[in-house]
Amino acid sequence: MATPRKSSTSKSDERPEAVVGNGGELHQLPRNGEVMTTAQGVPISDDQNSLKAGDRGPTLLSDQVLREKIFHFDHERIPERVVHARGYGAHGTFETLESLSDITVADLFQKKGTKTPAFVRFSTVAGRAGSFDLARDVRGFAVKLYTQQGNWDIVGNNIPVFFIQDAMKFPDLVHSVKEEPDRGFPQAQSAHDTFWDFVSFMPESTHMTLWQMSDRAIPRSFRFMEGFGVHTFRFVDADGKSTFVKFHWKPKQGAQSVVWNEAVKINGADPDFHRRDLWDAITAGDFPQWDLAVQLFDDEVADSLPFDVLDPTKIIPEEDVPLRVIGRLTLDRVVDNEFAEIEQVAFCTQNIVPGVDFTNDPLLQGRNFSYLDTQLSRLGSTNFTKLPINAPKCPVAHFQRDGHMQTEVPQTGPVAYEPNGYPDDVTGPRAEPRPQEASFRSFEAQVEGETRRIRPESFADHYSQARVYWISQTPVEQQHIVDAYTFELSKVKNPQIRSRVVANLRNVDEDLASQIADGLGLPLPEASEPFAPVRTDLPASPALSILADPPNTFAGRKLGLLVTDGSDAKLVKGLQDAFTKAKAMVTVVAPKVGGAELSDGSHLEGDELLKGAPSVLFDAVAIVPSAEGVQQLAKDPAAKDFLNDAFNHYKFIGLGPDATPLVEAVGLADKLDDTTPTISSAADATSFVQECAQLRAWERPVSE
Repeated sequence: MATPRKSSTSKSDERPEAVVGNGGELHQLPRNGEVMTTAQGVPISDDQNSLKAGDRGPTLLSDQVLREKIFHFDHERIPERVVHARGYGAHGTFETLESLSDITVADLFQKKGTKTPAFVRFSTVAGRAGSFDLARDVRGFAVKLYTQQGNWDIVGNNIPVFFIQDAMKFPDLVHSVKEEPDRGFPQAQSAHDTFWDFVSFMPESTHMTLWQMSDRAIPRSFRFMEGFGVHTFRFVDADGKSTFVKFHWKPKQGAQSVVWNEAVKINGADPDFHRRDLWDAITAGDFPQWDLAVQLFDDEVADSLPFDVLDPTKIIPEEDVPLRVIGRLTLDRVVDNEFAEIEQVAFCTQNIVPGVDFTNDPLLQGRNFSYLDTQLSRLGSTNFTKLPINAPKCPVAHFQRDGHMQTEVPQTGPVAYEPNGYPDDVTGPRAEPRPQEASFRSFEAQVEGETRRIRPESFADHYSQARVYWISQTPVEQQHIVDAYTFELSKVKNPQIRSRVVANLRNVDEDLASQIADGLGLPLPEASEPFAPVRTDLPASPALSILADPPNTFAGRKLGLLVTDGSDAKLVKGLQDAFTKAKAMVTVVAPKVGGAELSDGSHLEGDELLKGAPSVLFDAVAIVPSAEGVQQLAKDPAAKDFLNDAFNHYKFIGLGPDATPLVEAVGLADKLDDTTPTISSAADATSFVQECAQLRAWERPVSE
């Protein structure tokens, strides 16, 4: 006969909670004073044991507390998003920096200084909810603005173009990039046959794959990532006049990415790297910010451009239509509950406000249907707007009624329709046909033409802008693109697929295609036949390069400070002070997570254990061991990897005076240059943080 588990009696002075233990005896556990209840609000006396017939008898079906608890547990997961399943978000505020009353009647742009509550969700696209953060993938950048005229969702990505031109191909694109149905993998990556097979037959995808294979697809952080509305929208003024608009989110601390080897190792060290980074920054008071910049242009400018502004595979170069900063987004509050807010938030591209309207972008038109329809399967009801994270923060009045999840009394009295002839006190809401600023009116665009399934000729140039993107990258970035294509296509088992992709890339740049073919050991195929002549006269656009526009600040980034027992206390403090003053974060890494005893006898708490904190988690590193401590580091594989990876990932490295044995153990003694300074004083620390503002030492040759 088994002996029932015994419960120990609590000696806490707090109010106790009864727990049934051996022989039905009541034992006491501390509680916080709040009485646990069922979902119906009924107080519960025992949440430890189910109702049984006798001490060892069967569980009784009449235990309604057990039934409710298990019932809710069985259904506590909702279907994850088909795409963008892996995501994270935060609350914030959008502040208008200048009035746009001459361009749009949108309420939030009427006065400088207007502040609008916001919620932002960042995401990867291909992987499931449990996949890792640093996949090579597009990142979702979705912003919900709770305006006084309703919710406006700017649903975009960190890449300004897309794979396809027409929503008809969206299911095919997603099916190709998701796990292959016969095997259920690969997860969270595009390096497999079906994706590259699809895009090899879709030359319109070439521009997007250049971006996807670039550093843009492996951002260092959500905080250092640009966002784009992708599509061309309209601003509409009080007279009904339209101005085309493209939306850009520019991070205030600059853009930054990781290198591929670094991404692979981060995924192993911390699959939640991006999530943790956003949470840590906000809770530390280092609030991420982005400027909202717009490209504004009229029909005359649109007609003069060498491509169609309705084509979502194209950008408008900033050199042709400069950016105009109109607002600032600040994320300053983490969520209280990940499921209730991040998982249940519902973004819809159709959610616009008066003064904003759609264009005839065929991909946007399809997204407007798809996003709304998706919420029904994910959230279970057309009443998903009643969920707090989705609910508008302005008055709501309509005759929509009933349905699953109806949580309020939307109407009282007999009227649930209009028009009606009831008295004013029960008549209900009415549409408001007053001037444009009072209610939403669609832009009165003239539409004519035959009803046909067709792709316009103005969408036919698939390679010219891909070429512009390629020639706009620095040599370092170009090499990363070559390496990414080579890696991804090396995972493709069908050589014909590889050949078709390279054949398409010959229309972008011969050297690009040749390098990839050489890396794959593939005979260079004949170039595919383009649908329209490739424009080789289009100039480079420096704004498309991350490295050509560095932030020249280390603010918001993280230094990994490796110490041992006996480390120079003044030097450690000098580094902490210098980087903190530069608005950077300092993480103390030690052989033991308890920290280290410094040279002056003081104790320095450790933030991370060396074996659990590889240098890939940091933007720069400083290694300042004592003469005794470095001897142990020189024998420690984790310490050697810490230095070697930092060197090979082009990170700036600061070395204390006693770090030489570790450098020699790693084999870097003859490879260090002026990008790896010796730090002996507080003045050296200040110089080091200034050097780190360059972010990476790209000129450094990696170790062999």
